[in-house]
Amino acid sequence: MNLDPLLLEILACPDCRAALRPDEAASELVCTGCGLAYPVREDIPVLLIDEARRPGPSTSGPEDGG
Repeated sequence: MNLDPLLLEILACPDCRAALRPDEAASELVCTGCGLAYPVREDIPVLLIDEARRPGPSTSGPEDGG
């Protein structure tokens, strides 16, 4: 995934308007607010809510109280 850093600065989530962070391993832009993951195909972000992947359940889980 090869996105211009200046482009990343101005892109925002179409759903909640929060910033997006790149996830190189998954070739996605992930919203820092709502967690939607938008695909990046051939270095072009697809910022359509219908194309976004909804966040799954957290894998970390609550910490044990001891």
